[in-house]
Amino acid sequence: MTVPEVTLREHGPAVRVPLSAAAGRALAASGVLESVTPDPGRDGHWLLRAGSRVGAVRTPGGPVVRILPKTPVSRLFFLLGFSLDPARAWRDSREGTVDTGAYDDVVPALAHAVERQIDAALRRGVLQGYLTVEESAPVLRGRLRENEQIRRHFGRTPPLEISCDAYTADTAENRVLRAAAEQLLRLPGVPGPVRRRLAHQRLRLADAQPLVRGQELPRWQPSRLNSRYQPALRLAEAVLRGSSPEHRAAASTPLAVDGFLLDMNKLFEDFVTVALREALREHRLAARLQDPHHLDTAGLVRMLPDLVVRTGDGRTPLAVVDAKYKTGTAGHLPHADLYQALAYATALGLREAHLVDAAGQRPRRVHQVRATATQPGRPGVRLYQHSLDLGLEPRRLLAALREIAGTVAGAAPQPHP
Repeated sequence: MTVPEVTLREHGPAVRVPLSAAAGRALAASGVLESVTPDPGRDGHWLLRAGSRVGAVRTPGGPVVRILPKTPVSRLFFLLGFSLDPARAWRDSREGTVDTGAYDDVVPALAHAVERQIDAALRRGVLQGYLTVEESAPVLRGRLRENEQIRRHFGRTPPLEISCDAYTADTAENRVLRAAAEQLLRLPGVPGPVRRRLAHQRLRLADAQPLVRGQELPRWQPSRLNSRYQPALRLAEAVLRGSSPEHRAAASTPLAVDGFLLDMNKLFEDFVTVALREALREHRLAARLQDPHHLDTAGLVRMLPDLVVRTGDGRTPLAVVDAKYKTGTAGHLPHADLYQALAYATALGLREAHLVDAAGQRPRRVHQVRATATQPGRPGVRLYQHSLDLGLEPRRLLAALREIAGTVAGAAPQPHP
């Protein structure tokens, strides 16, 4: 039986789809799409409209929903790759992008990229390490667990309750890679050739224990021994955490929606703040991502600026940056975003704030805020409005962010020694 498929576009027009009332309500409650409403002009049909999430989801009893991004897929994965690990050269050396093959859809490109990274990680063999094992055994190996021995087998030997260090492939790193391969094999839209290669990688990792769905990811520490695994691990974790969620509707409509989704708002914010943090280091400035503060003196109104620029020692705030994945329209001013940036600057006692959006190649705008009556003779806050064009090739995109970093560093008043 062929599963029906619906293709939507990020922030595109609504599409009419035949759905049962139960499936429509559950899909609406899942929060996957921006809007899911009954079609007033046609019974048994619903209007589906995508928001900022892109990817694919499968709905039991309903269609497979594919959401195409406005940004080219290769650029999207460059943003993801840079955000995950800007310091490593796991992006394609010629274009600075993750190897997504010839695929121009999110799920096929992701599956291809992860499989290629796992294959590269395993090229020199499956990583092994020492793991503490506690088990019952007929002979003594390692250390005797005396308390367990008495509790379980008082007066009887064998078996012996022992604890020993085993050299095994059942490591945290291999568990993460296996879980990512298995998650991708469950996704709709993975091409046959990529699916077969993923199944082969899962077989190579068969000695690693599978993860139970919902179980916390195993923790691994970067080291010289697992350096060849790290690019694959970071991408695999992006699949397993938040990037490939199981969305569950409310208790009254318990429909599980399983798939892979990327939130372009979060992806753009992560990329901009990480890239600016790296670029500001060239100006000997520090930057804190998601730096928590309060708007009021009582500490009741919490605020979380995307990026707070500080002196090199990290002590004194100099400027604040807010990233917004918005394209806007010609001549339009993002009033709410400017008010938010002003609130950040005011609460932190700063003279300027910076907004970075995805509106394309537009000239920078500067808004001089009027000084308050309590600050006679002192200039008000200056708000900078920067725009990025995500269609630029990676090197030019990073150059644009370095230019913004230069503006931030130049505008921020340096404290006197």
